[in-house]
Amino acid sequence: MTTQSLAAVKAHFSHVIDEVASTHERVTVTRNGSPVAVILAVEDYESLMETLEILSDPRARSEIRQAETEMAGGEVYDEAQVRAALAARRR
Repeated sequence: MTTQSLAAVKAHFSHVIDEVASTHERVTVTRNGSPVAVILAVEDYESLMETLEILSDPRARSEIRQAETEMAGGEVYDEAQVRAALAARRR
């Protein structure tokens, strides 16, 4: 993440937007030396919102914890096993 003053961002706004969109690097914008905003790519924003939605769901958090426990216990599946399970669901 880079930090730029509001004046610098305003002077080179199009370039800043192009860089953020192409590199997914966030830019913290400061005014009088204090952070006031963050510029980030739309894809990154949408990903953050999706993550927040998932983490705000108690059931999803519980399922994630359960999956982590199972993985730590060695209960893992290779690609062929996952594909077979998905194919069985479609039948």
